Amino acid sequence: MNNKYTLPEDGGLVLGSTPRDILRRYERLRTQVYENEYRGVQHVADLIVKAIRNYNEVFLPNEIYEDQQPFVLGLTTGRTPIGLYRELVRRYEAGEVSFRNVAVFSLDEFYPIAPTEPQSRNYRIREELLNHIDILPENIHMPDATISEERISAYAESYDRAARKIDLMIIGLGEDGQIGFNEPGSYVKSHTRLVQLSHNTRMLQSKAFSGLEHTPRMAITMGIDTIMRAERIVLMAWGEQKAPIIRRVVEGEISDQVPASYLQEHANIEVVIDRSAASQLIREQTPWMVGSCHWTPKFTRKAVMWLCQQVQKPILKLTYKDYIDHSLFELLEQGKSYAQINIEVFNDLQHTITGWPGGKPNADDTTRPVKSTPYPKRVLIFSPHPDDDVIGMGGTFIRLVQQQHEVHVAYQTSGNRGVQDDVVMQNVNTARQMGFGDRVREVSRLIAEKRVGEPEPEALRHLKGGIRRAEAQAAVRTFGLDPGTHSHFLDLPFYDTGAVKKSPLTDEDVAPVVAILRELQPHQIYAAGDLSDPHGTHRQCLEALLRALEETAEESWRKECHLWLYRGSWVEWDLSMVDMAVPLSPDELQRKRHAIYRHLSQKDAPVLAESETRECWQRVEERNQQTAELYDALGLPEYQAIEVFVKMF
Repeated sequence: MNNKYTLPEDGGLVLGSTPRDILRRYERLRTQVYENEYRGVQHVADLIVKAIRNYNEVFLPNEIYEDQQPFVLGLTTGRTPIGLYRELVRRYEAGEVSFRNVAVFSLDEFYPIAPTEPQSRNYRIREELLNHIDILPENIHMPDATISEERISAYAESYDRAARKIDLMIIGLGEDGQIGFNEPGSYVKSHTRLVQLSHNTRMLQSKAFSGLEHTPRMAITMGIDTIMRAERIVLMAWGEQKAPIIRRVVEGEISDQVPASYLQEHANIEVVIDRSAASQLIREQTPWMVGSCHWTPKFTRKAVMWLCQQVQKPILKLTYKDYIDHSLFELLEQGKSYAQINIEVFNDLQHTITGWPGGKPNADDTTRPVKSTPYPKRVLIFSPHPDDDVIGMGGTFIRLVQQQHEVHVAYQTSGNRGVQDDVVMQNVNTARQMGFGDRVREVSRLIAEKRVGEPEPEALRHLKGGIRRAEAQAAVRTFGLDPGTHSHFLDLPFYDTGAVKKSPLTDEDVAPVVAILRELQPHQIYAAGDLSDPHGTHRQCLEALLRALEETAEESWRKECHLWLYRGSWVEWDLSMVDMAVPLSPDELQRKRHAIYRHLSQKDAPVLAESETRECWQRVEERNQQTAELYDALGLPEYQAIEVFVKMF
């Protein structure tokens, strides 16, 4: 977590010339937007350390305050605070802060669950923070999820009374606007209590519990009123998956369907988010409505594309009145007429389209996204899981191979967590039926001996990894490559813990990436650009690559090497950011689909979204077709589907 890599910002608000009140005039909560999670975490850690120091300076030196209560810190759990907790541990180890005079109250806990179970909120917060600092045991307060149902109401009342004075409350934000486990519909005056979890919440948590059937149906949570009693609140959110709900919390009306919106009524609250989570706020999405902007070509493209959507016109039909009526008068003051702007943006977007992702040999490449030389190129595609390559850029993969480039794929993790036990049994039984040995009983016993919440046996993980490797090689083979020489399995160790929780990225994860870069010395690198991936695997894989590229920055082969970023199966790049768009014919789209089919273990894998019923290939095809429709609506040529890429360097 705590990622510090981001795409460079291209244009936008001129912050120094925009008064703070104007910048935030559409926002109902004081909101700090940071370049990335790392910067946001530094800010929140600064707040916590300063608050503890200030409290101690007032109370500790004076004997009269000898019985003074410790500073009370409310803490959230889940994925959001992991980077913050690591930073607080780092600062404690560096001697910058002590927690001996700090008491903590945890926000929530599943029910029922033992505090020793890895999925327990108690367990996680101890593992990530409390076990590594000098906090006194008597100052740790967490909901006890082993209390019987007969006693739980009385227990919740006592916990609520104990948490009456919280000096600083740190909370995260659920994708449906939850704070703690206060689900949509929660009452504003609610206190600490036992709650029923929604089906969507349980689906999102089910991966940690090895399936929905093992996921708790209830939880203990501080109530809205309990949280609102805190002297000061900091709400954190990272990543583009939080952008829609951040918009509703920060700019929308107060509603019980968005519990976090109640925070608008708190006197001392601050929202701290990264640029991805802020992407749907007015100041980020349409900053020309807020203040003066720096009008780069890409930023101008962003504004013109937005205008096209507002007036339902292609680029070349936009009028002077359209610009004026939609607050884009500043753009017209940059020295160009609206007609010139229309033509330049149209040409700019048109030049992103290419059928030659590796560069067209012996062609004028002045306006092409990729240079014609060298040809053929060595191409290295990094795939976080063993199917992301065909999901994210299968059509472009086909083109690169057809156009005679030397294409290699590096699969960064085994992907074994994505294989269900019954899929293993089917594969083992298939081997038996084909006469390649009978291990059905052995593997069946291995699966039966698994324990919910404990790491999977190494032997079982090896089998699941083998299934994913075979599927990846089958997909590569459909493109005409020899999988023995052109597919590479890096098996980065951060992933293979046997549990849902991943290890922090280390030099051991970077080393295999450096090795394959030096071995192949590619001219083009493709990687999954999910810097704000909520589940962490894509993000950590990209971070491993970026660290490897930093390590090799001065090597001679890097002078002709360029990094292109594709996206996973859920979210596409905004067209305002796109540097290369590769059209796909109906036949190429079908070949991409067939490559995705080779990943049979993923066909019926659980989808972590209540409303999602489409299979992976359907989501991907619809996304690629929608991209083509967007180009068409802007007045560009009509294609069956388009894959798009952003150039990082």
